[in-house]
This record gives sequence, structure tokens and C-alpha cells, in this order.
Amino acid sequence: MTESNAGDAAPAPEAARASQPADAAKTANPSAGATPTEATPEATPAVDVAALQQEVAEHKDRLLRTLAEMENLRRRTEREVADARTYGISGFARDLLGVADNLRRALDAVAAEKRDALPAPVLAFVEGVELTERELLKVFERNGVRRFDPKGEKFDPNVHQAMFEVPDPSQPTGTVVQVVQAGFMIGERVLRPAMVGVSKGGPKTAPASAAAGSPTAAEAAATSAGNGPAANGAGTTGDKPGA
Repeated sequence: MTESNAGDAAPAPEAARASQPADAAKTANPSAGATPTEATPEATPAVDVAALQQEVAEHKDRLLRTLAEMENLRRRTEREVADARTYGISGFARDLLGVADNLRRALDAVAAEKRDALPAPVLAFVEGVELTERELLKVFERNGVRRFDPKGEKFDPNVHQAMFEVPDPSQPTGTVVQVVQAGFMIGERVLRPAMVGVSKGGPKTAPASAAAGSPTAAEAAATSAGNGPAANGAGTTGDKPGA
């Protein structure tokens, strides 16, 4: 009887030990057995929309300005490259103008009507000089340099240099009537202005029919004096109103 009671009471300490880990887990994590609840959302900071829009506008303006500057830089670079390609030989071409002038002077020294009377060797030499000048002008034109002769044109101070005036009533004043030295252009610029003589026109005379039908200045003055108050006797001291 005593042994059976002792055997029945033995499992009690084991049950107590088995329940200790569960109690320890509850103590370590009190919320393990609790019902889960929704997390409370944190407060969202206020956003300054106006400040953000202003910042976006500033960045957009800065971007547009940068793009415009890059476009201007590209155009300016292209223009500078084109100018360098066109006008880069200006100094060299200007130095060769003296050669062209000397060739022209040599040809002008021999009148065209006298060439037939020249000996064959001299005529061949003149023709060689002429061919040399022609080839030089072709080389000039291939590189954008051209010669111009403004005879008969209106004087332009941008491309002409007036050396003297020529009294010539048959030409309007300011007309180029003589070219001392031809001018040269490179592209759209003046490489050397043409040295010219400019006409100084005389006064224009009235047509003969108009001159015959119109009174002279003296006749007009006499007529005006005869029709004045003194000729009619008006305004004298001897006259009375209503007489």
C-alpha cells in the first residue's frame, strides 16, 4: 500500500519540470501568446510642393540655358572654321597680287594693234606672259580670289579707292571713268580696293524748247515790279479813298 502511493506521487515533479520551459518562453516573449494588432503608422513629414516646383523650374531653366550655349558654340565654331577655310590664305593671296599687277603692266605696255608687227619671238613671249596671267587668275578663282574692274560703275567707298576726279559732264557725278589698278575680292571681303578715277559731272542744262518759252530771270523781275503797288499809283499821298 505504501509503495503504490509512492509510485503514484512520483510523476508530479516531472510534470512541474516539463511546464517550466513553457513558462520561461512566455516570460522571455510576453507577446507570443497575445493577439497580433495592426502597427500604428508613423507621421509623414509635410512636403513643400511649391519649393519642389521652384527647384524643378530652376533646373529646367539651367538646362535650357546650357543647351542654348552649346548650340551657339556649335554655330560659332562652324562659322570660324568656314572663315578660316575661306580667308586663311588672305595674306598669301595679297602677296601674290603684285605678281598679277606686273603681268598686267607688261601686257598693257604692248598695244593690241601693234602685236601683229612684232617679230615672232617677241610675239611668242607676249603670248606666254598672257597665258601666265590667265593661269594665275584661274588659280586665284579656284581659291576664292577674283579680280574686278569697276569701270562704268557707281563709286562705292567700300570697294573703291578714289585717286582723282575727272571733269566729265557726260557722266553722272560719282561714276568710275578710269581704273588705275584693278581690285580683288576674296569670298565676300575686299582683299584690295580698286584704285579709280571718279567723274565730276557738270550742271545739267534745260531743254531748248523749255528755255525759249520761259522768261528769263530779268524779265520775270521786271514784270513783277510793273505789277506792284507803285506802278498802279496806289498808296500815294495825293490819292484819297473813294476819289
